[in-house]
Amino acid sequence: MSGHKKVLYRSYRKYWHLIALALLFSMMAPVFEGIGLGLLIPFLKNLSGTGGEGFHTGWQLIDSWLLSEDVPLITRLYRICGLIIVATFLRAFFSYLASTGGQRARARVVEDMRMRVVNQILDVSVRFFTKKRSGEILNILTNELQSVGAALSLVMIEITRGSLLLVYVVFMFLISWQLSLLVVFFFGLLAFGLTRIITLVRQSGKEIPKAGAAFISSASELINGIRTVTAYDMKSFERERMQKASNRYAEAVIRTGERSHLVQPISVAVVGTVLIIVVLLATQYYVLPGKLDMALLLTFLFALMRLVPIVHDLNRQRGQWATIDAAMSEVASFIERRDKPYLKNGTVVLDSFKRDLVFENVSFAYEPESPVLQNINLHIRKGTTTAIVGASGAGKSTLVDLIPRLYDPTEGKILLDGVELSEYTLSSLRQKIAVVSQDTFLFNDTVRVNIAYGCPGATMDQIREAAERANALSFIEEMPEGFDTMLGDRGIRLSGGQRQRLAIARALLRDPEILILDEATSALDSVSERLVQQSLDDLRKGRTVIVIAHRLSTVENADHIVVLEEGRIVEQGTYEELLEKKGQLWEYHSIQFQLS
Repeated sequence: MSGHKKVLYRSYRKYWHLIALALLFSMMAPVFEGIGLGLLIPFLKNLSGTGGEGFHTGWQLIDSWLLSEDVPLITRLYRICGLIIVATFLRAFFSYLASTGGQRARARVVEDMRMRVVNQILDVSVRFFTKKRSGEILNILTNELQSVGAALSLVMIEITRGSLLLVYVVFMFLISWQLSLLVVFFFGLLAFGLTRIITLVRQSGKEIPKAGAAFISSASELINGIRTVTAYDMKSFERERMQKASNRYAEAVIRTGERSHLVQPISVAVVGTVLIIVVLLATQYYVLPGKLDMALLLTFLFALMRLVPIVHDLNRQRGQWATIDAAMSEVASFIERRDKPYLKNGTVVLDSFKRDLVFENVSFAYEPESPVLQNINLHIRKGTTTAIVGASGAGKSTLVDLIPRLYDPTEGKILLDGVELSEYTLSSLRQKIAVVSQDTFLFNDTVRVNIAYGCPGATMDQIREAAERANALSFIEEMPEGFDTMLGDRGIRLSGGQRQRLAIARALLRDPEILILDEATSALDSVSERLVQQSLDDLRKGRTVIVIAHRLSTVENADHIVVLEEGRIVEQGTYEELLEKKGQLWEYHSIQFQLS
């Protein structure tokens, strides 16, 4: 790994002991493979020997104890065969430990990286998600992380294969350095020749994560928007759109596969040719002239034959590495923290909201050249209701999003009881705030869990009381399993009014000091709106309330009205005061009155 991919090292370092153990086992297997290969020489020597003469290494301990040079031939053969079998079983045992240890290490490393991605999602500012599609993140959590896990597997395999390769090469050089140099020369030419193909695989492999992310994003949008797709009879359009995204993904996989699969056939052809050449040259120039014992030549060829599949594997893995490289780059880029927006966590703990919330010359922009809010000055006193009205796109929701610090102002400051919001700890600030919006998000869990979300320690009695105060108890009790009823994805089993009342119950249970209502009733029918409005009236009691509403009838009794236009406050005051001015609010009032 290089460059920004070094950010992945932390996950590997965390489980270094598992990785080291798996690597140890991976290297022990080749050791016993080497012992078995070494024992093959005295076995073949004894088979071809005459007069019962044994094979001598010159090391007394090995010759007398292991090889039993002073015992009859058949006894020596049994002894050597027994040692070869023991070495074979030990190699198999350590191979098993290496495989299971590698799997454990891989699973833990992927788990750590997966949680680092999750933590990044939770830690990064909401601003980040205005540019990053959810499908891209889901693709990283699924496909790309699995590829990163495969990278560790490849490392384990390469170390095992590399150790075996070293064992075989050492034995081959000990038998005949001339023939070994010839083999190394041809294999080196093969590796050099495959480099160009590997480069092409790496280039095309970069397209796979991009195409995969695009497909998952399209699929996510299709699932979330299936009601709209069906209502507007756009299934044919969506089918064609998904076909294009799927085809792009398939083409990227096929193109990469066509290139990576060239590696194996070329490797097989070249290695097969090298094998034939070595056999011919060894027979003509070494065996026939008597320069090389037949037992040694057979051992050399055995080592070479065992070497061939290893070379094939290593060449194939070079192609796989090229594909995995792109996935590792995607994961590393997402985990990297230096280029992401984060909110500063303050040190002051907010005990309670005592006096006022003040915006001083606040401006905000998602992009520097496109300001959303400009020079906002606003004073909200504790215990009052402030209504924010304005046309769509005026910046109303963005303004209230600054209060729980979903974003921070790009200019100016927001003070709560005289202390800038950024000085408070995020947890203590957000514990004092609840938001009920038009787009209520419910989790695919029980009614009880959804109401208690944000208050995990709430008792069943408290949850039930909150539901009752939110006018939600009656329909909850009519559900098949009451508070333990699963709501489905995004609460699909509920009507809009029911979802809103659960959101209000959630806010009531939280008992916030500052309540933000972001067009909480705008999408409801008159019956649901009346029920939700009754719940909201109970929720507002004794709290500081900030309301965003299109329907002026819902904010007539607000203590303070703020009118936003194109990110600027154009007027503010009480409802009656603004009507008397006959400014922007009067125009809204006149239009809604005429349409009513």
